[in-house]
Amino acid sequence: MESEPAIFAGTVFSLFGGGLLVWTVTRVRQHRPVALGVRPVASATLASLVAVVALAAGTWCFTRL
Repeated sequence: MESEPAIFAGTVFSLFGGGLLVWTVTRVRQHRPVALGVRPVASATLASLVAVVALAAGTWCFTRL
């Protein structure tokens, strides 16, 4: 019973991080802005950093099973 929250949180973090990373890479490869009104390099860097942190949090949750 105690592993269910870790599975749920790990799944949410992993899906969010993976989706954000795929979306960011796609936008950068198409030379389109990642966020409107922000410098392209700064927005791509920040979005990539958040995606990697979310994937790391998901991995950490899965290691707690």
